[in-house]
Amino acid sequence: MARVVVDVMPKPEILDPQGKAVHGALDRLGFGGIADVRQGKRFELEVEGEITEERLAEIRNIAETLLSNPVIEDFSVRVEEQLVATEGGLA
Repeated sequence: MARVVVDVMPKPEILDPQGKAVHGALDRLGFGGIADVRQGKRFELEVEGEITEERLAEIRNIAETLLSNPVIEDFSVRVEEQLVATEGGLA
């Protein structure tokens, strides 16, 4: 079993009002030196079986059709870790 992470972010040319709100709050709270903030989404998928190129292609298809809006968002897919099954569960 493996954990595959899909990160979804607004495209650079898309206005990010949530990121702007966080950036403004940082300034008001005295946290300087932050030039910009962009807010996105992170999905963690626990995948059964071996991670093959075909399986990753299927996960990219999931990311494109369900987890993101490709008109306004970009996404990346990466295998974060291989999870090892033990007698009591996952280690």
